[in-house]
Order: sequence, then structure tokens, then C-alpha cells
Amino acid sequence: MPFFSKTRYIVVFFMVTLAMVTYLDRACIGVMSEAIQRDLGLTKSQMGYVFAAFSLAYAGFEIPTAWWADRHGARTVLTRIVLWWSVFTMATAGAFNYTSILVTRFMFGAGEAGAWPCMARVFSRWLPHRERGTIKGIFFAGAYASGSVTPVLVVHLMNDWHLSWRTILVGFGSIGFVWAYLFYRWFRDEPTEHPAVSEEERDLILADRQVDAQLLRGWPYWSRLLSQRNMILLCLMYVPNAVTFYFCITWLPTYLKEHHHAEKSEIGFLAALPLFLSVGTQFLGGWLSDWIAARYGLAAGRRVPAMLGYSLAAVFVVMTVYSTEPRMAALFIALAAASCMLSTAPAWGTVLDIGREHSAVVGATMNTAGQIGAVISPILVAKSVEWFNDWNFPLLLLSGLFGIGAVCWLFIDPRRAVFESGAEGERTNS
Repeated sequence: MPFFSKTRYIVVFFMVTLAMVTYLDRACIGVMSEAIQRDLGLTKSQMGYVFAAFSLAYAGFEIPTAWWADRHGARTVLTRIVLWWSVFTMATAGAFNYTSILVTRFMFGAGEAGAWPCMARVFSRWLPHRERGTIKGIFFAGAYASGSVTPVLVVHLMNDWHLSWRTILVGFGSIGFVWAYLFYRWFRDEPTEHPAVSEEERDLILADRQVDAQLLRGWPYWSRLLSQRNMILLCLMYVPNAVTFYFCITWLPTYLKEHHHAEKSEIGFLAALPLFLSVGTQFLGGWLSDWIAARYGLAAGRRVPAMLGYSLAAVFVVMTVYSTEPRMAALFIALAAASCMLSTAPAWGTVLDIGREHSAVVGATMNTAGQIGAVISPILVAKSVEWFNDWNFPLLLLSGLFGIGAVCWLFIDPRRAVFESGAEGERTNS
């Protein structure tokens, strides 16, 4: 009997652990925000700009980094990304005033930009088509498991171990160096280049890999990318997904404390609840996507879980607004976030379906649109509270965005590649 390797699952393990480290480093700052504001003398608006600085840089450098990965492979690019963001996670611990923390958070975002699209490229090269939805669900479940544990862990380290936010950031930042070393030594960009991949596994991976037209260059490339209907709809659809995540890891602890007067001892748990519940729905969304696709076609497989998730999320956000008790409000915002995340694996599965050889750039474009929403939303929340003492307006706006996102999914077609064979424009070999 021939040896059938499963080396691709080690690749999945590397990507899941990487996702967990990214969410560990991102999610900790929301819980630390009160201590950071106190130590650095920041106002709520200034802290909103600190949150936004990361997202602004992340959005700005996302597409260029992904473009680099599509042309030079993910191994080198991902290693650079992890080393860079680890350095600036630790550098944030050295911030001494408003300007210094703005700069370090901006540089942190610039360094981490492109991580998720690069991981999408890895999956497009290493996973058979029929496994992609489920694996993406496992991938995002791992990320959100890390994100859900982080608030509880940070509260424990600060309250019980009496560690400062600076010490915690140095510790969290150091984890990335270990991952980068192991990954660079073991990983290869193509399964055909890895000695641990058997012939049978290689054939399985390559059997249904679709080949694009030759790469466009220059303006024809970007014009095709940015004008294709699928891309426009994916970008618009992804905004509420990103906004929800960033609200949960930035302002949610403050919202529960100031608007609902939650007990300090409960805030870590209540703030972790959205990402904790999202662990299950991330996996469920990916599994449902593959299950429905196998029975009713790829379009239904990608659309149905995402539309269901966004519709439920819109309802739960409205229920949050009308909640008067902190635990009830936390539960409804958690249910909204968890429902929303039914869409994440189908969204990134669609990136692989329509991106193919260009999955990193396609994923980066979608993610950049989400980051633009993430840049605006922390500032909008801060201004709404400072000017009008109103936490509800940003939440009602988010509910409306979910409705728009659900409608977008009706028209997204995962069967139509962005760069189909025969696409117009000058083609060259790369």
C-alpha cells in the first residue's frame, strides 16, 4: 500500500497557531486601554486614534504586502511579517506619551498587514478544494479561541500577578520569534517542493487546482481587480465583519463598564464572551459551507451560512441596544458577534475560489475594505460618547451594515474567478 502523507495538516497547524498569535497581540490592548490611558494621560478620543492607527496602517500596507507574496511566495513574506509585528508589539511597551504610542501602533499595523492574505495564499497552494471551507473554519476558530482567552488572561496577569501592561506586551511579543524560526526552517511555498509530501498527497492537492490566465501587469491588473463585481461586493460585505471584531477587542470592555456599569471583576469574562462564542460559529460556518456546497453547489455553500449569520447579527445588535443589564447586553453583543462570524470562513473560502493564483491580493483587497471600517469605527464610537454621551448610535449603524452585507451575499458568485482565462488586457508570464 503506498504511503499517503498528510503534510498539509502540519501546514494548517502552522497557520492556526499564527492566527492565534496575531489575535493574542491584537486583542490584549482593549483590556489594557484603561491602564494605558491613565499612565500616558490620554483622553478617550486619543485612545480611539491609537486603536485606529493600527487599522490605518494595516489597511494601507495590506495590498502591497499581499502582492509581494503572490509573486515571491508566502514563506519569506510571512516570516518578515511575524518578526516585524513582534518587534513593535514589544516596542509598544516603551511608549511614553501620545505620539510615541501612535507611532508604535501604526508601525505594528504596518508590520502585521498582509498576514491573513498570505495565509490565504498558503491555503490556496496546499489545500484540496473540498477541504477549504472546513479548514478555514478550524483556522478562524483557533484565532478566536486565542482572542477569547486573551481578555481573561490579561485581567488575570494584571490583577492577580500584578504585571504591568508593559511587561505583558513584552511577553506576548516574544512568542512570534519562536514561531518565525520554526516556520521558516520547515515550510515550503509549494507542496511539490516539500520532501515530506508523498506523491499521493501531491496529486490530491494538485488535482483540482484551477489555473488562471497569465498574470496581468500594471493598470490592466488593478483595473480588473478593482472593477470586478465579486470584488466590489466582497469588499462591501466584509466591513461589518471587521468592525464587529475591532469593537470587541477595543471598546467593548469600556462600553460594558461605562454604559452598563459592569463589575470590574466581570469585565474580563464578559469582554471575552463574543470571541469565545465565535470559536464554535467560525468552525460551524466553514463546515456548513462545505456541507451545503457538496449537496447544492458552491454558490449556495458560500452564501447561505453568511446570509444567515449577518441576518441574525443585525437582530442581536438591536437587542443589545435595548438591554438594560450588563450581563444581558454582553450576551446579546456576544450572540451578534458569533452570528456574524458564520460568514468569515465562507468569505475567505470565496477568496480562494475567485482568487486562485491571486488569492493573497484578492484577500488583501477584501480585508483592506474591512480595515477602512475598522479605522473609522473606534473614532466614531469615541466621538459619539464624548459629544453625545451615546453608545447606541454606533451599534445601530452596525446593525444596518449587517443588513447591507446580507444583501451583498445574494449577488456574490464564488464560481467566477477575478482573473478568468480570456480576461481582457495584456498578459505576460511572471
